[in-house]
Amino acid sequence: MAREAFSLVVITFNNADTLERCLAAADFADEIVVLDSGSTDATRAIAERHGARVAVHPFDDYGPQKQRAIEMARHDWILNLDADEILSPGTREVIERALENPRAAGFRLPRRERMFWSVQHPWSHRNGHLRLFDRRRGAMNRVPVHAAVEVDGPVETLGRADFVNMGDDDIAARVTKINRYSSGMVADKLARRQRFSGAMMLVYPPVFFVR
Repeated sequence: MAREAFSLVVITFNNADTLERCLAAADFADEIVVLDSGSTDATRAIAERHGARVAVHPFDDYGPQKQRAIEMARHDWILNLDADEILSPGTREVIERALENPRAAGFRLPRRERMFWSVQHPWSHRNGHLRLFDRRRGAMNRVPVHAAVEVDGPVETLGRADFVNMGDDDIAARVTKINRYSSGMVADKLARRQRFSGAMMLVYPPVFFVR
């Protein structure tokens, strides 16, 4: 049975270190769309070598930039990956089976994290992320931090497929990212005039640690 055609969509900025592996692992896509925001390294050359359709647009925020790339795609089914995310071996077969007469509006792929020098074991708990979806029924949301795809319809998890987030190479890069995310979350809370209660500050850290 023929599967639905799909476009791989990636946004980039100076991702030469990881983009090669990202695109090579997903080269079964019917189209590759790369929207760059002004890289000064070999990012665009790598994308072009993989046959990607490459465009450049200044980065305004993660959600809008991703949505812009999604709208560039020729196919309605979208595989949405970051430039430092790599499909694991065997994921191709699972995705292609899922796109044979799909009844869901989207599919979650479990994500394994690489923290510095170690990759999360495939038998450990993996959070699912909606990365394969029908853009006629979904789009990026407008959440300021960790914007993600939302769809109107059922979503299934492809448990036997996953991808690896290559993460950060050192502690300094990790701390910088955490600071950027936390600043964005605080700004969002203030914009919506939400308060951080004392009880929340006392309860949330130990609950998160146990989880």
